[in-house]
Amino acid sequence: MHKKTLLAVLALALAGTALAQTADQPRFYKLDFVVKEVEGGKTVNSRTFSSMLGVQLPGRETPAATIRAGGRVPVATSGSNNASFSYFDLGVNIDARDLRESQADVSVYLSVDISTIGQETAGAQPVVRQNRWAGLVLVPVKKATVVFASDDITSKRQLQLEMTATPVR
Repeated sequence: MHKKTLLAVLALALAGTALAQTADQPRFYKLDFVVKEVEGGKTVNSRTFSSMLGVQLPGRETPAATIRAGGRVPVATSGSNNASFSYFDLGVNIDARDLRESQADVSVYLSVDISTIGQETAGAQPVVRQNRWAGLVLVPVKKATVVFASDDITSKRQLQLEMTATPVR
């Protein structure tokens, strides 16, 4: 009888240690971002970006994820005989940090910068379009949610950022 009690206490102690170690380890989420151009309620263009991010734990350094996708585009700044160029950094920059769990949702601080060159007209310099968003967002787990949106001031299009957070561990 004494052996059974000792084994039961030992088993409970080991289970408690395993649970404490699991609770102390960060959970991770796969963050999927879709940048959409929408016109008349229909998506006319989209790009997808993904990253992993760990949950913020008390007393630990804030985990962060950074996505950079784009390029440097040359634009002529003087006449054709002796052309010189300026370069524009265009593309998508997404920073995510401070991910926290809240029942069936997650909150995360996002900072997003999307830069493109607009339609060029003959003889005119190109127009750089830029959308910047930043803020704390709350999204349901495993459900695609539009977290930012803004109208294009020169057309009837809207730029949207959709995010899905899927637990990995």
